[in-house]
Amino acid sequence: MSEFYAPVDPEILRRERAKARELRQSQWWKRRIAEGVCHYCRRHVGHRALTMDHRVPLGRGGRSTRGNVVPACKECNTNKKALVPLEWQAYLERLHASATD
Repeated sequence: MSEFYAPVDPEILRRERAKARELRQSQWWKRRIAEGVCHYCRRHVGHRALTMDHRVPLGRGGRSTRGNVVPACKECNTNKKALVPLEWQAYLERLHASATD
């Protein structure tokens, strides 16, 4: 699997991070995390333990929009790193396959 990283303008990154901070303060985000369930592993970790994950990371061209952010537990967010959804799914499938071997 090859990873593609296009250079991202630092000014764009700064603006997107500011938008993410605004989203985290919004009622929409607070409702989104209220159940306290990680989008990826579906574990109930409580709303305070959830982080905002960009499905398509900012460094890979993603944006801080409602359609691109999901609540994720710290473990999933850390493991996902800068993977895009297809790469993350492939990682999970490999993880599952090795656990059943």
